[in-house]
Formats: sequence, C-alpha cells, structure tokens
Amino acid sequence: MATKQFQAESKRLLEMMINSIYTQKEIFLRELISNASDAIDKMYYKALVEDQLTFQSEDYFIKITADKENRTLTISDTGIGMTQEDLENNLGIIANSGSFAFKNENELKEGHNIIGQFGVGFYSAFMVADKITVITKAWGSEQAYKWESEGADGYTIELAEKDSVGTDIILHIRENTEEDSYDEYLEEYRLRTIIKKYSDFIRYPIKMDVKTQKPKEDAENEFEEVIEEQTVNSMVPIWRKNKNELTNEDYENFYFEKRYGFDKPLKHVHISADGAVVYNAILFIPEKTPFDYYTKEYEKGLELYSNGVLIMDKCGDLLPDYFSFVKGMVDSEDLSLNISRELLQHDRQLKLIAKNIKNKIKSALQTMMKDERDNYVKFYESFGRQLKFGVYNDYGMNKGDIQDLLLFYSSKEKKLVSLAEYVSRMPEEQKYIYYATGESVERIDRLPQTELVADKGYEILYFTDDVDEFAIKMLQNYQEKEFRSVSSGDLGFEADASEQEAEAKENENKELFEQMQELLGGKVKKVKASKRLKSHPVCLSADGEITIEMEKVLNAMPNADGQQVKADKVLEINANHEVFNSLKQAFENDKEKFAVYTSVLYNQALLIEGLQVEDPVAFTNDICKIMA
Repeated sequence: MATKQFQAESKRLLEMMINSIYTQKEIFLRELISNASDAIDKMYYKALVEDQLTFQSEDYFIKITADKENRTLTISDTGIGMTQEDLENNLGIIANSGSFAFKNENELKEGHNIIGQFGVGFYSAFMVADKITVITKAWGSEQAYKWESEGADGYTIELAEKDSVGTDIILHIRENTEEDSYDEYLEEYRLRTIIKKYSDFIRYPIKMDVKTQKPKEDAENEFEEVIEEQTVNSMVPIWRKNKNELTNEDYENFYFEKRYGFDKPLKHVHISADGAVVYNAILFIPEKTPFDYYTKEYEKGLELYSNGVLIMDKCGDLLPDYFSFVKGMVDSEDLSLNISRELLQHDRQLKLIAKNIKNKIKSALQTMMKDERDNYVKFYESFGRQLKFGVYNDYGMNKGDIQDLLLFYSSKEKKLVSLAEYVSRMPEEQKYIYYATGESVERIDRLPQTELVADKGYEILYFTDDVDEFAIKMLQNYQEKEFRSVSSGDLGFEADASEQEAEAKENENKELFEQMQELLGGKVKKVKASKRLKSHPVCLSADGEITIEMEKVLNAMPNADGQQVKADKVLEINANHEVFNSLKQAFENDKEKFAVYTSVLYNQALLIEGLQVEDPVAFTNDICKIMA
C-alpha cells in the first residue's frame, strides 16, 4: 500500500500547526469532539431533507475510550461518516474543511451551526499522538475505510470493516519525555476535566466508561469497583434555557460549578440577544474581591463560547477595565475565529457584544442601587475603588458611564450616597458640591476646614480613598454643579459679616502675617486670617490645582526622579481665637517667642492634615518652651 503525500503547502502547514498554532496540547480533545459533533449535526440536517432518514436522538453520541495498555485514545461518533473521497479531501488536504464545504453546499443559514471552519483542528491530535488511525463508514455507503498517518510524511487509505455508520479516531499517544507527560491523556480524571472545561455544552452525549463504587448485592456496607458507561457532559447549557424555568439557586450553582468565585454572587444578568448580533450571556456581580484583584496578576475577562464550545477562558475584550470585576460567559455563533479557535479576531460582532454587555452591566448596577441598596453597598465596598479608577483613567473618557454609580459618605446622611442624591438635596443658593478629604470618616469629622461649610447647613461628601479626589478632578462637575474642596482658597460664599471681619483683621495685622510667612521660609505661599475657622486656631488650605491630599498620594507613589510634589499651601489663622491674642502680643513684645509660636502653629496645621512634621525634635522643644 503506497503512502500518499500531503500537498506541499499542507505539509508545511501541518508542521507549523503542530509546533506553534495551538498554545495548549489539551485543545486537541476539544477539536476532535467538535468535529464529532459536526458529523452528527450533518446527520441531523440530512434527516430534515431526506424522507427515508429519521433522526432518533438516543442513537447519536460521542464515545471516548482510553486504553492505557496499548496507549490509545479513541474518539468515536455516530455521525455521517466519510467516503474515500471525503478522506482524501478532508484529511489529505489540510485546511480544507468538510464542515465548511457542507455548510456552503447546503446553504445552511439557520438551525444547527457547524463550527469546523478551517479544517485544521483534526491535526492538533499530532501534538499528543505519533500515529492517528481513522476508521469511518459514510451514511448511505456499504464500504468502510481506514485512513492512517504518522504526521508530515504522509498518509494511507485502505478498505476496512465497520458495522455502523460513523467515525472512530484512534490516537496512539506519544511516549513521555523529560518536558511532557503524555500519560495524562489516558487518565479518566484528566479526560473528564478537559471535556468539562471545553466541551461540557456540546449538544450530544459524550460517553465514557467510568470507574465507580457500588454496594455489593450480598454484603451490607461493602462496596465494589465497577466500570459503567456514563455521560460526562451537561449537553444543555443553562444560558440556552428559558429564564422563566430557572431559579436564583440554578444561577448560583452555575456560578460555583464554573468556579467564578468562592463568594455568593449579589446579582446575575441573563442575556438572550437576537438582533444585529446573536448571543447568549450570563453575567455575575460578585460580592467580594478576589485576593489578587488589585494586582497586576489579575486577569479580567469572560468565558467565550462559540456554539457551546469554549474558545477562551478569559476574553478581556468583552469587558471595559472599570467593569473588570464581572464574571460570567458569552456564547455566540456569529464570531470570526482565528485558525486555532483559541484567539479572537477583532471584528464588528465582538465590539457589538462588548458594547451591549457594558450597557447591561451599567443598567443592572443602577437597578441594584435603586432597589437593592444594601447589596449595592456591599458591592461598592468591594469594587467602588475600581469604578473611581475608571473615571480617572483614559483622561476621563468613560466618566459618563460611571458617574451615576459612584457613592460617597455624606456628612448629613451618615452613610454612602450617590451624586444624584446629593444634588437633589442641595439648597437653591448652594453653588458647589462640597467635599473633604482624609484618611477616614472620623478624621474628616474633626477637620477644622469643614466648620464654615457645615455651619452654612451644606452637606459635605467625605473622600477617604486616595483615588477619590483625582476622579472628581477628572469629573469636574455633576449635573452642572462644580466640585469644591472645603480646603479650597475660595469656597464660593457671598461675603457676610464674619468674612468682612476676617478681611479687616488681615489688613489690620498685615505686617504680622508677612513676618510669619518670612519665618516659615517658603514652606507656605501665604499666611492670612481665616474666613472658614470658627473654633479651631489654625489650618492649612491649598491654592492651586494640586491639593494637600493629592500631594500626599502622589508622593507616596514610586517616583523615578525622586522629586516631591508640593501643593501651594496657605496657613490660615483664626483671628478670633484666643491663641491669636498670644501670637499678637509676642509679635509686639517678644520676637523669639513669636518665632516659636509661628513654628508650633505651622506644625500643628501639618499634623491636622496628616502630613509629616519636618523636625519632630525641634517641634517638641518648641512645645516645651511654651510650657516653661
């Protein structure tokens, strides 16, 4: 029997494919099962158009058989089978897909889609096998054939015996090497794991002989090991079921089965889209962050299926970064796959699906905020930081998608509130959305800078995340209301009697404030009488775009050139506080004491802001001088 050569270009493609196209060897089983499913699909289609053929579903299945002793793995199907001509065309010419030709020939546009588009999946088996034997008998034919190949050197075709229609693909598994263990592809557990991962939702039963324990008939509490044939795939995926048939428990079980997380999902979204692009999806909003969520190692993405076959574990293109916490899957027949079906070509369908999914997630979160507030707060405590990063990243390009999902602690409500809720409560005369920054709610509560805004009866949002102020700076305004820090040099109030008094005190003590600024030697841009302080003696405010809180955050980041970011600080003195009287007396009578008072007040203002005192020893010595 003469060995036939693959076409020259086919030979080169086979060598390239075995060595480089597929990134994971286990993919071969997905490809062969998909081909087997395609073969049964063809029988289903034939039954639709051939009166003499009846499709009895129980007669169609895929069987996986491992023989450790002979090192063979057999994938059998009861599909349409192949003629000698089919073997020549489909297996003798690589990248000539029988499924693709069948689809074109029959103009199959609806119903069961056939996914074997490229005709290369079969040859992925050479990654784990040094010889492949195919025994097949086509529907409507009396003769069976055997195709055999040991790789790029060619193949043989000869007559064979086979009782039933269908195809047996027999892989002779390679011997182990130092780098690779091929024994795993003969192990029952490993095979079941691969099937569950990639082919769990193939629509036909995938059967295996499985070892199991059963009670002995004649002995109580004794078990024996038996081999029984079991269906190892689920067949009907949950996303293709009617939503009305499913319960929350069904969705939760699916979440746990797919190992999307160890927590219980707060919400699920089941999508069945049938428009410009057809797809099904199940999305989950988790309750807790994965342990590596805020690290570089975390990989976002949804599972991507094509017609029930897993194509990618994590398709990052389906989720924007700010929704990277979402878990779940997407299944579509409309996707353009690359030759290995491992990666996805960036096409219009993918972009449409991603856009729809983004809108569905946003809508689900808004509904949760409105109708399930406690659950939304749980979600936000875990993933709110990611939403704020989303506002800040990409120069604020996505802020419109995210701003309505943000929550901040409210000085009045004593809980997290949305920006829309804040604005709805604003008095008519209030011009700005006021906020204060600090390490915690408790620290912000005690900030001197909040006094005047609070006395006006205005609500203050508390920013305790280091990204908060950066996000708000990018947001700029909400519903045409600008954001304004309580530490801002201009709070936007109309001048009242107290503010006029502060201006008068500043003019009256101009020389004193100038002398304090000189003593501080450039540490502050200005010293002035405060318009915002009521009961506290001193505070710092910022003049410019860089606030004091932003200075702290930026300087805490790794900095290649070692340069420190500095906010333009203003030291504000409460001219109505009794400390100011002592300061004024020292200015007039004791310049040395005045210098000590100036240093102490400045360092106190630093401590209030959570900034480091430059010289703690000098500061404590100054305190001791005052106490002496």
